[in-house]
Amino acid sequence: MPQTVAALADWDGKSVPPESAFAALAADLAVAKKQNTAASLGKRLNYESAGMRSRIMSITRKIDQLQPGPVAPQLTAADPAWGEPGIWRIIQRNGSKFTPYYLMTALDLRIDDNNGIAKVPDDQAVFIDILGRTMWISALVTFATLCLGFPTAYMISIAPARMAAIMTLLVLLPLWTSLLVRTTAWVVLLQTDGVINQALMAFHLTTEKLQLMLTRFGTVTAMTHIQLPFTILPILAVMKTIPPALMRAARSLGAPALSAFWRIYVPQTLPGVMAGCLMTFILSLGYYITPALVGGPRDQMLSNFIATYINRDLNWGMAAALALLLLVMTLSIYFIFLRLVGAERLKLG
Repeated sequence: MPQTVAALADWDGKSVPPESAFAALAADLAVAKKQNTAASLGKRLNYESAGMRSRIMSITRKIDQLQPGPVAPQLTAADPAWGEPGIWRIIQRNGSKFTPYYLMTALDLRIDDNNGIAKVPDDQAVFIDILGRTMWISALVTFATLCLGFPTAYMISIAPARMAAIMTLLVLLPLWTSLLVRTTAWVVLLQTDGVINQALMAFHLTTEKLQLMLTRFGTVTAMTHIQLPFTILPILAVMKTIPPALMRAARSLGAPALSAFWRIYVPQTLPGVMAGCLMTFILSLGYYITPALVGGPRDQMLSNFIATYINRDLNWGMAAALALLLLVMTLSIYFIFLRLVGAERLKLG
């Protein structure tokens, strides 16, 4: 709407725009009707205010019926909303080549009628909740992989060479299988008539089938299985560098076995633990397939919404803003971690 934007350049945003703005609007809508771009215009303005698309389409259909003379009375007669400053402020603040709309929406913020920054209504605030959910699920997966991965890595590190090679191969084996295949396998296991429910019923551990699919438990379980090798391998790489003589020396000096393990052995594994947890947490932030197939509506992560805006809504601006938010969050976590821990202490193996 180049003519309308130019006509509103010096408008104060408080009173009704002058006749020149109405004439410019009519000229822009006539061009939009001729070029079949009115629907795109209405869709974009509808992001800012519900009902703008139908309003734009309605006035565009009537634009050829305008009579010679002042345009303002005819447009306001066709739709009284055009006589209110609010609708013109929306057009005015979107006249720039760049817009903060998508980034602000990704943070549950908006520009109010006074061109100030305000929070969106509670019933429309969804993205901060999604961001928190993404971080919470990633933290749960990281904790679960650490609880399972540390003992596994320890067993591999103290096992005989042949057995350690076999166990390491079993850890690496899932990485040779497609992520989609592994996730689909969990769909088979977790469904109502799946293997897990049948086993629980067969051993009389439950009296009825459990709802494991489309739940947070199913999402975290499947993601933990997929991410487990990324936690085990850095920890194992560090454990293999710890001399066994240290534990024997601690025992010979009178330290109990458990005390020697926690005070001598575990602190030396921290670089691998931190590297494995950081890798798992960052990778979990970007999960898409597993929550989509195994999780329910309340388990969808930020990547799912990015894909929805790209593939279904064709709203690439919103998808780009959410992707940028995810990227900034990931980099921030990484640099904060490096600041607190130090890059020299990370051991990726």
